Amino acid sequence: MDTIGNLFSFITGPVSWIIVQFHKLYGAVFGPDTGWAWGLSIVSLVIVIRICLIPLFVKQIKSMRNMQALQPKMKAIQERYKNDRQRQSEEMMKLYKETGTNPLSSCLPILLQSPFFFALYHVLSKIASGDTIGSLNQQLVDSAREAHIFGAPIAAKFMDDPGKVEALNASIVDVRIVTAIMIVLMSASQFFTQRQLMQKNVDLTVKTPYMQQQKMLMYIFPIIFAVMGINFPVGVLVYWLTTNVWTMGQQMYVINQNPTPGSKAQDHYLQRLLKSITQHGEVRGRRRRAVILAIVAKGPDRNDNERRFISSLAKAGYTAQADGTVEKVDPAVAEAEAAAARRQQPKRQTKAKRQTAPVQQGSTKHSLEKKADPGQSDQPSQQGKAGSGSTRQAKSGQRKGQQRPKHPSSKK
Repeated sequence: MDTIGNLFSFITGPVSWIIVQFHKLYGAVFGPDTGWAWGLSIVSLVIVIRICLIPLFVKQIKSMRNMQALQPKMKAIQERYKNDRQRQSEEMMKLYKETGTNPLSSCLPILLQSPFFFALYHVLSKIASGDTIGSLNQQLVDSAREAHIFGAPIAAKFMDDPGKVEALNASIVDVRIVTAIMIVLMSASQFFTQRQLMQKNVDLTVKTPYMQQQKMLMYIFPIIFAVMGINFPVGVLVYWLTTNVWTMGQQMYVINQNPTPGSKAQDHYLQRLLKSITQHGEVRGRRRRAVILAIVAKGPDRNDNERRFISSLAKAGYTAQADGTVEKVDPAVAEAEAAAARRQQPKRQTKAKRQTAPVQQGSTKHSLEKKADPGQSDQPSQQGKAGSGSTRQAKSGQRKGQQRPKHPSSKK
């Protein structure tokens, strides 16, 4: 890990300078040698980095949505050119260019954050060994070595030997308890962040391999972080736990305010929007008007959530306008217009109906051909007339065809 840290040594200077500036601020409040001063300095470093990465986070969300929407087309290209890898790659790149999708956009926040992560690791390693680095002079290094977070030095690791921990004026038991709790919290926050994305912000009507991959990552990433966490100093665990919590909160805000079409989050958002319209009698906010404008513009291409929203709006006595506003009308008229729009919508068949449709059409066609051929239709009746006289004709009120034999004990 030291080798990786040296590769990102070019950024250790800015990272150490930011930590020192925040340490001056928090040291004046909590004391320069306290764990609160150094711990909050690391937390503030995370906040600064994540604020700078907000535009990339928005691109990441858009890229993930585009990738999910393109999965059916990508699968069709793979099946069509499965024997021609070069043509398959060309068609994929053409699809990305036409839709403006960049597959690497979903990885940009992590890739751009990694230099800061390894630089912080390198800084804390130098602090543990008592060496100066960047803006941290010997006095600040000694102060950081003495700083403890809940009894654990910020430069100590779960796998450190007792002698090294004692040199930092701490107990190995305290270090392992604190690091174990932080590793569990770090892995749990990673799991719930991915779970929140999969359960609330995914279009459940589109089943693609991309969703299965994301579901696997939901379980794999926490395990990876737990295994790697035992080799991270306490300060790095503070950094990674803070960035996970930030990501979870940032993602929750985006999901609530800008959900993926067709997802559960969109259904909840439209229910809140409907409640606001019925309470105030108008659409409040430019962004909400833009949402209604987009739904109206879709017309027959609306998903189930959007159709339910338009129908509920009509029941409440409102109709959505093309400019994103709503107009108060007679509920009966609005409901009639919504019913007419629903009749224009093609009914969505289930998978079983789609599979049995060709079979039913074939059987119907076969039966029509049999009825159209008089020679074939008369043949069974002629055979029936030529049958033996032992066959009894069905009496009035009895079921025609072969009768079920009576039980031997019953009376004849």
